[in-house]
Amino acid sequence: MSTAADLSFAPMGPSTQDAAGELLGAFLADDRHYRASSAAYGDGGMPALHRALGLFLARPEIGCVWLAHRKGVAVGACVVCYAISTSRGTLVAKLDDVTVRADAQRQGVGAAMLESLARWLRARGVTRIDSACHRANAGAWRFYQQLGFVPLDEERIALTLD
Repeated sequence: MSTAADLSFAPMGPSTQDAAGELLGAFLADDRHYRASSAAYGDGGMPALHRALGLFLARPEIGCVWLAHRKGVAVGACVVCYAISTSRGTLVAKLDDVTVRADAQRQGVGAAMLESLARWLRARGVTRIDSACHRANAGAWRFYQQLGFVPLDEERIALTLD
């Protein structure tokens, strides 16, 4: 079994865009917790994902897709977008679509990926990472709390504008 020590991390670039698309596409198609809310999000399927990946490459100042690689193969991905927090007076990051390939799960990939992301963001002046987690996804709740995320007494809501 591989360990988290043999991983490397970097934002998606043109040469890793297809790998990011495969990982995130599988997550968006298969994750039952995401699928439970996808209609409210206005999910546009694979065409929307490909447009989003292109936007990340064209507009890195608004965010990135953070990738975990093992021996040159993308095994984890997450989406990060920047915002300005009025409560902190700084940049913060919104974390979405955290996924690890099935054959790499339970090997520390997700934790190592988010820890490396936190270091990278901190070095760029980002002072908080916000995320959302489906209430029924007990495994994800445990994962995030083990990394130091704290539940908020809020409910995420969305309004699609099309």
